Amino acid sequence: MALIGRLSPKSTVLLLCDMQEKFRPTIFQFTNIVSNAARLLQACRILDVPQIMTEQYPKGLGPTVSELGAEGLKAHTKTRFSMLTESVEAELQSLGSPKQAILCGIEAQACIACTTYDLLERGMEVHIVADAVSSRSQTDRLFALSRLKQSGAFLTTIEAVLLQLVQDAKHPNFKEIQKLLAHPSPDTALLALFSSL
Repeated sequence: MALIGRLSPKSTVLLLCDMQEKFRPTIFQFTNIVSNAARLLQACRILDVPQIMTEQYPKGLGPTVSELGAEGLKAHTKTRFSMLTESVEAELQSLGSPKQAILCGIEAQACIACTTYDLLERGMEVHIVADAVSSRSQTDRLFALSRLKQSGAFLTTIEAVLLQLVQDAKHPNFKEIQKLLAHPSPDTALLALFSSL
């Protein structure tokens, strides 16, 4: 049977990739990308979906931006482009080796791409939250997302992820998730991006 990409909180981990201060002026739609990722992080906390966060060379690129709301999360430092460092691998093992990853952050053609390839190679389903992923260049963002879809990752949005995770308006946490969905996610220019294909 083909993979259909149905998310389940019990087998999922949220990966937050390198949303750091020095990227703020250079990443396309940075503020809206971080805002969307922050909403996703809130939802995962409500639904007890574990979260893992990385920082790329924080000595040079600064800390994770405060508006992500990631206080209390350990930042795994890295220099490689994939998030799957030894310490992240160890944390995934301690979580029981989740089968699915929700991935957001920067940059699409670099750390998001390398992380996705590593996860796919180990047999994990990867759900890339397109309205919470960006690059310095819209061209790189466009072709990275297209290439990652070809490789077998699922492209999705914040709202689609949240609704998949709760599955039913009778879910005990639905009202809290509904509050996060009360206002549409900030626009990150995805329509313009995909209309150019």
